[in-house]
Amino acid sequence: MTIDQPTGTTVTRVPWPAVVVFTLVACALAWLVCLPLWLGDGLAEPSSGLLLPAMMLTPALAALIVAFAMRVPKRGERLRSLGLWPMRPVRRAVWLMVLGWLAPPVLVALSILLAAGLGFVQLDFAFSGFAAELKKALPAGTPLPPVGVVVAAQVAMIPLGALFNSILALGEELGWRGWLLPALRPLGTWPSLLLSGAIWGFWHSPVVLLGYNFGRTDVTGVLFMMGGCIAWGILLGWLRVRSGSVWPAVLAHGALNAAGGLIVLVAVAQPDLALAGPLGVAAWIVIAAVILILLLAGQFRVQPELAPTPRAAGTPDAP
Repeated sequence: MTIDQPTGTTVTRVPWPAVVVFTLVACALAWLVCLPLWLGDGLAEPSSGLLLPAMMLTPALAALIVAFAMRVPKRGERLRSLGLWPMRPVRRAVWLMVLGWLAPPVLVALSILLAAGLGFVQLDFAFSGFAAELKKALPAGTPLPPVGVVVAAQVAMIPLGALFNSILALGEELGWRGWLLPALRPLGTWPSLLLSGAIWGFWHSPVVLLGYNFGRTDVTGVLFMMGGCIAWGILLGWLRVRSGSVWPAVLAHGALNAAGGLIVLVAVAQPDLALAGPLGVAAWIVIAAVILILLLAGQFRVQPELAPTPRAAGTPDAP
């Protein structure tokens, strides 16, 4: 057994066989779901609108397979270990849920401003670029609605969109922050955050290699995705370990997805999303600043237990 330095609690070793099985199953299921895209027209395939959301459910399925087949965590402790229930301490969990719901759009907006300052994107708050794209999307002869009103409506809908996106985000978060992060926690806070974020990013490979997110169809797209997921994964992981619940991370993931298209509204032309997008370099810098503030405030130092007993995270149940 080892001692988790941030909490001072005794924990068991990482259940590596279960971690390997979880990772392989999650990635294999993601490739299986995306196979019709690879055999068809890629992201232009009509079924992509169904397959991409379905892919988000594969980490949860992998977590359930490992939990029931390998009994990690133990029977009777799964809801608590996965961060589903109960939410304790309640006040902290609720406050962090609100933070997870509202903060990601603000960070995305800050990353857009930084990207503009670094020359990664040119902004136009007259929304001429968005108006041109909107005109292309409308049937010929259809009058263009007031662009400012459309943009205002899009921005105003982000909080509601975050809640809807959280439904599918639960499929991912149940795997990444619900199962994987606590399983890796015996490595220490930072190794577990970095490794779980890297695995999360790599899992996106089936769609990233088709041009999703960055428009890059080679290994650089996967590497940028891993960088973005490591950055955001630290914040989502902080919400998880600080609250003891997966729900703040679920809301934050849903809010990130809802705010992901903000740059399209204000960019003069399509930017390089690897630099200016919500998972790109500018966002990495903004998130690094937030992480530094949390670090200086001691927010990674004290964490509640993520499992009800010291052996629940790493010891299989008896057959």
